[in-house]
Amino acid sequence: MKSALLVALGKDLEVESLDPLAPGPRDVVVAVGASGICHTDLSVRNGLFPALVSGPMIGGHEGAGTVVEVGDQVTRVAVGDRVIASFRPACGTCAYCLSDRSHLCDSLGGFLRTPRARRQDGSEAVAMSGIGTFSDVLTCNEASVVRIRSELPDAHLALLGCGMTTGVGAVLFTAKVRPGSTVAVVGCGGVGQSVVQGAAVAGAARIIAVDPVESKRRTARKLGATDVVDPAAAPPDAQVKELLKGGGVDYAFDVVGTPDIVASTYRMVGKGGTLVLVGYGPMDGEFRAPAFDLQAQEKTVKGCVAGSAQVRRDYQMFVDLIESGRLSTGALVTQEIALTDVNTAMDALLKGEVIRSVITAF
Repeated sequence: MKSALLVALGKDLEVESLDPLAPGPRDVVVAVGASGICHTDLSVRNGLFPALVSGPMIGGHEGAGTVVEVGDQVTRVAVGDRVIASFRPACGTCAYCLSDRSHLCDSLGGFLRTPRARRQDGSEAVAMSGIGTFSDVLTCNEASVVRIRSELPDAHLALLGCGMTTGVGAVLFTAKVRPGSTVAVVGCGGVGQSVVQGAAVAGAARIIAVDPVESKRRTARKLGATDVVDPAAAPPDAQVKELLKGGGVDYAFDVVGTPDIVASTYRMVGKGGTLVLVGYGPMDGEFRAPAFDLQAQEKTVKGCVAGSAQVRRDYQMFVDLIESGRLSTGALVTQEIALTDVNTAMDALLKGEVIRSVITAF
């Protein structure tokens, strides 16, 4: 198998030939057709989440492909099925899965530590999020794949494994945006553009997209934003309130995660409004909000993991919405690349040059 491997934090991934370890009885082997490159992949490479990395790790957590082998206890998929790999597993038996909160499934920790391949020097490699989609072949527990009925290309389906599900789900399931409401989206990469689309599907009356990159603001308008804000022009919270004639939004989505931007996004929220934290910031990051303002104006701050989506229910629903033209993954794919270009694509993501690069040639 050919994979892009994180060997040292802060260093480029290394593309290597690995020997896959034999799948277990509940494991699935998938021929990967496409893998998106998410900002979280960049953050992991750059050392933002050191606690999540233990030894060499196959990168990638957003992918789609076809099942080529299954363990003898696998019941959810069969050889030949098209699947989306989910960066949040859904075991179906833990307390969270049984209470319709599979996005908080307890099984993830064990999957993160499961070796999946052996390097040429004999050392073993684990897989990011238990899947490791920066590889032509991946092995994972069946809890981490969802069978899909669709003719969409893998390059589009892959984005449901993280970006689109997180963004649209943040609107529909975490925040439960009401028709006719006002929404601000801060950070318009792949996830932020999906928040914009989710707000449009939810029937928001005003959708304000905030991003310093003009091309991303332009894309947000095409996907449903009614207004755009360049944070370099003036404080973005002040610009948002000016657009709303002094009031704040009903829902503000922070898709960046850095404490100063979270604080700015909080200031966009009006009375009775909700701040939703979608972007992953540093593990030790903190932001401050005035307690009196939070209480007296009855504001809410909510965390969001994987869009609060229940992947076995929602992946197919999102596919159906794409096929009906209500959502677009194709609009998020800036370029399709080879696995050997993974580091160049990450650098382009850091510079704001792309929304999503998708690996389609392994």
